[in-house]
Amino acid sequence: MTEARPPSKSNLNSRQELRQLVGSELKILLEQENWSGAKAILVPVQSADIAEAISGLPKAMQALAFRLLAKDEAIAVYENLDSSVQQVLLQDFSREDVRNIIEQMSPDDRVKLFDELPAKVVRQLLVQLSPSEREATALLLGYQPQTAGRIMTPEYLSLKERWTVAQAFEHIRRLAPTKETIYSLYVTDNRHCLTGSLSLRDLVIAQPEQIIGEIAEPHVICVHTDTHQEEVARLLKRYDFLALPVVDSENRLVGIITIDDALDILETETTKDIHTLGGVQPGNSHYFQSNIVSIVNRRAFWLITAFLITTLASLIVKTQEQLLRQAIVLVAFIPLLIDTGGDVGCQSSTVVIRGLNTQNLRRHRVFWIIQREAMAGALLGLILGLGAVAWAYLLQGNLLIAVVVGISLFLISTLASGFGAALPFLFSRLGLDPALMSAPFLTTVADVFGVFIYLYVAQWILLF
Repeated sequence: MTEARPPSKSNLNSRQELRQLVGSELKILLEQENWSGAKAILVPVQSADIAEAISGLPKAMQALAFRLLAKDEAIAVYENLDSSVQQVLLQDFSREDVRNIIEQMSPDDRVKLFDELPAKVVRQLLVQLSPSEREATALLLGYQPQTAGRIMTPEYLSLKERWTVAQAFEHIRRLAPTKETIYSLYVTDNRHCLTGSLSLRDLVIAQPEQIIGEIAEPHVICVHTDTHQEEVARLLKRYDFLALPVVDSENRLVGIITIDDALDILETETTKDIHTLGGVQPGNSHYFQSNIVSIVNRRAFWLITAFLITTLASLIVKTQEQLLRQAIVLVAFIPLLIDTGGDVGCQSSTVVIRGLNTQNLRRHRVFWIIQREAMAGALLGLILGLGAVAWAYLLQGNLLIAVVVGISLFLISTLASGFGAALPFLFSRLGLDPALMSAPFLTTVADVFGVFIYLYVAQWILLF
C-alpha cells in the first residue's frame, strides 16, 4: 500500500493562487450582476476556500455571494467564516434565513458564534432554535469558557458494551449522517458511563457476533468538562487522536472534541500569547476588527507601566550628574547598552516561555536553566563587550571610556539573560501566565538596570 504524500510547495502555491483568482473573479461577476456566472465559479471550490473568498469581498457583496450557495453548502461555508463576517451576514439576513442557518450549524460551531455576539442577540437566537438544538446549545453554554465542556460537540457516536458488532454497525448506519465523526467510537454501559473505545477499523475487522465490550480498549484517555482547552489540544497532539471523549464528574460521556477543534484552540492560544508578549492585553482574537478605543485600552497598560518604571532610570541619571559633567561622552553609549540588554533578555525569556507552554522544560531544572541562560548571556556579553571596547576606542580615542563600555555590556548581558530566564518561572510559580512577562516589561526593567550598572561602573573606574 502506498502512503499518501504531503502536497508539494508548488501545489500549495497553486492552490493559494486559485483562491485569490476565485475571490477576484467573484468580485467582478458580482459587480456585473452576473449571478449565474458567480454561482458557477463557486461550484468546484471547497467550502473553506469559498469562505475565504467571501471574507475578502466588500461587506455589501458578502451577503450577495452567500445567497448564491445551495443550502447544504451554505451551512458548511458559514461555519468556516470568521465570526466578524458571520455577524455581518446575520444583520443582512431575514429572520427566517437566520433561523435556518443557526439551526443547521453544529452545536460547537454555534456556541463559538454565540460567544462573539451580544447577550441580547444570543437570547433572541436561542428562542428561534428547535427544542433539541436549543437544549444542546444551552448545555455547552453552561460550561465555563475555554474548557472542554464549552468546545465539545454532543454529535458523537457511542456503542453499548453489550451489543454485538452487527448491532453496532446497524446503529452506525442509522445515525452516522448526523454525527461529526464515526472514525472514533466510544463504548458506554447502561448508565452511559465511558468504559472503552475502539476505531472504525477495529469494528470492520471484528466478527459480526462478537460483543463490543470484548473488543473495545478499556483504557481510555479522556478529559473532563472543566479541563482547560489548551490541555485538550496537547492531549490530541501527544496521542495523535482524531477525537477525544469528554466526561462529566460521574464519568458519563457527554461529548467529544475533534482534531479540527484542537487546531482552532492552538491558533487562539498562540494568538493570545503573541499579543501578551507584545504588551497587548488579551482580548478577542479579531484585533483588526476592534474599534480604536478598545485597541488603546488593550495596549495602554504595559506602556503606562513601562513609562513609570523608566522614570527610575531618569532618577539614576540625575544622581550621577557630576560624573556626566566630567565625562559627557558617557551619554553617547547609553542607548547602545540598554538596547543590547533588552534584546538579550527578550531572547532568553522567549525560549523559556515557549518551553513552558509546550511543556518541554522540567520544572525541577529551573536553576539549571537560569544558570545556563546566564552563562549564554555572559559569553554573548564577552563577545559584544570586546567589540564595544574596540568600537568605543575607535570613536572616542579614550581607553578608560572604552573599558567602561565593554565591562558594562558584559555585566548587562549576563544579568539580563539570567533575569529574562528567571521571570517566566517566577510568574508560573505565582500561578500567572508566563507570557505576562511581556517584552515591554522586560526591556524596560533591563533599561533601568542597564543605566544603573553603566553609570556605577563608570564611577568606579573613572573617579577612583
